[in-house]
Amino acid sequence: MKDIPLHEMSPDDWDEMNFPRPDVQGFDEVVEEAISRRGFMGGVLAFGSGAAVMGTAMLKGTTAMAGQSDRFAFAQVPIQTDSTVHVPEGYNWDVLVRWGDPLFSDAPAFDPANGVPSAGSDRVFGENTDGMELFNIGSGRELIAVNSEYANRKENLPNNEDGTPASAEDVVLLQQLQGVTVMEVAEGPDGWEVVVDSPYNRRIHHNTPMVIDGPAAGHDLMKTEADPTGTASLGTMNNCGAGRTPWGTYLTCEENFNGYFGATEGLPTDDVLAAGYTRYGVNEDGWGYDYHKWDARFDVSKNPNEPHRVGYIVEIDPADPDSTPVKHTALGRFKHENAAYALAPDGRVVIYMGDDERGEFMYKWLSRDKYVPGGDTSTLLSEGQLSVAKFNTDMSGEWVALTPAATDMTEAEIAMFSRMAASKVGATTMDRPEWVAVNPRAVEGYCCLTNNKNRGVKPNAGGDDTSPNGPNPREANKFGQIVRWRPSGDNHASNTFEWDLYVMAGNPKTQEGPYAGSANVNEGNMFNSPDGMVFDSTGIVWIQTDGDDSNEDEFEGMGNNQMLAGDPVTGEIRRFLTGPVGSEVTGLTWSSDKRTMFVGIQHPDAPFPDGEGSLPRSSIVVVKRDDGALIG
Repeated sequence: MKDIPLHEMSPDDWDEMNFPRPDVQGFDEVVEEAISRRGFMGGVLAFGSGAAVMGTAMLKGTTAMAGQSDRFAFAQVPIQTDSTVHVPEGYNWDVLVRWGDPLFSDAPAFDPANGVPSAGSDRVFGENTDGMELFNIGSGRELIAVNSEYANRKENLPNNEDGTPASAEDVVLLQQLQGVTVMEVAEGPDGWEVVVDSPYNRRIHHNTPMVIDGPAAGHDLMKTEADPTGTASLGTMNNCGAGRTPWGTYLTCEENFNGYFGATEGLPTDDVLAAGYTRYGVNEDGWGYDYHKWDARFDVSKNPNEPHRVGYIVEIDPADPDSTPVKHTALGRFKHENAAYALAPDGRVVIYMGDDERGEFMYKWLSRDKYVPGGDTSTLLSEGQLSVAKFNTDMSGEWVALTPAATDMTEAEIAMFSRMAASKVGATTMDRPEWVAVNPRAVEGYCCLTNNKNRGVKPNAGGDDTSPNGPNPREANKFGQIVRWRPSGDNHASNTFEWDLYVMAGNPKTQEGPYAGSANVNEGNMFNSPDGMVFDSTGIVWIQTDGDDSNEDEFEGMGNNQMLAGDPVTGEIRRFLTGPVGSEVTGLTWSSDKRTMFVGIQHPDAPFPDGEGSLPRSSIVVVKRDDGALIG
């Protein structure tokens, strides 16, 4: 692993290199002993329960193939290995916006060889698009809020060795190209385009002022020299998946935040800080961004509490460009993938979330108060209960409340160190829980478990057991699966549920048994590493992949990453779109009239979409039917 260049290393591999997992299940016991001396936590940390390996019997009858469905208005696209986008016959695609395209008329021009300069980099569309949502704010105006997850350092700093920042100016460039873009879009005679200079256009990046609320706000471990109150921070970072609220705000999710921090004079030796850094992956050298060498905020030698102020879900009002984003600590601190909401029958708000790291957990938030259209929403993401999922082998499950009584932690500590709280109550370790989606046509939720090469091999970062278990049945899982749950009483507020697997991805061409995939996977539609997932208004689930596109060995025949459509009733899955080689297909939303689909293409290897002579540019593409009919 150490032979992989740092700029090519995934966050998971970076974490594993810097924080190798022990061969025995004892890490959290060591953590507990260290930090209990300070009275920070008490009791014995619980391990996640192991479970017997289960095969494709976990796919209930509704997920079995039931013949061809009439719900898909397209013929399947074959696998592709080239450097462009493919959609079915009868559909067309075009580029809406690319990294470096202007949001304002005074933005610097994009240089095909060098990208954009530091000055003005907050006036252009950010890099590496990810989760997004469209908001209709009335008067025919439509806004897209979209994440820019990270920056490709070699592309942005092509004249620096390995893309390593050599100045504070280099760091500012990287900081400003990440975060969130809010932009107005409109369809004209020449198709969809960004409305340059719209009063709603806005960049929210690593230096944008934020408000901190919830139980961790004001805690001593949230305070810094720049913010002695512990209630105001700068920036949101590594914004991965997204979500929305029923009251019209955008939820952006902070994922691999740990890699932005480093230490110029060594890591703190305080037991509490050291334990938290280890569980969340804060390392002395960082992930190659080198922020800590040029911006003291990211130097934990000088600002040891700064990492505690990221790893949250951030709420943004896209319709108010003067509003300050809010970090909701009540929804927990971990590597948030996305946030999917549901409303309980009594009006309380449910938010489902995944922690995208090998062997981590799935969470649920339930508001204390009820959502009333047009009413006060200020408490709905700050007052309530955070719970974590426990899956049983009899295909039942429960949401275990993370309370002071259950964890021997304060509410603030649960918010800041949610992983440790979840370990204490014996939550089920999962195969990298990524996007969660809620079916608008049935009371059920889905979560992409993208892959986990460590399943059954070594414990997670907290020392929790990762033996194969109910929804994660395969050792060294390279292909991934999608788990589905149905809350008891058709009520998302319920703390119990039944579960099954909607699909187990695999390769029936090269593999046998469970690694060949479930019954709804065949050589025509096979895929690996389900990542993004969104339901459309008709109840079709759209699955996006971020996996191995080498098309070799166990991945032979899988081609480039893709987007597929799934029928929750029959289990049928059909490939709709393929991305350019090297890219991840991620982020999906629709125009208000449902005649346009917006799809994100992240980190293409080829010079997409501009062709030879240009840097590869992450982009949002628009997909329409040739006949102008509905598409979602």
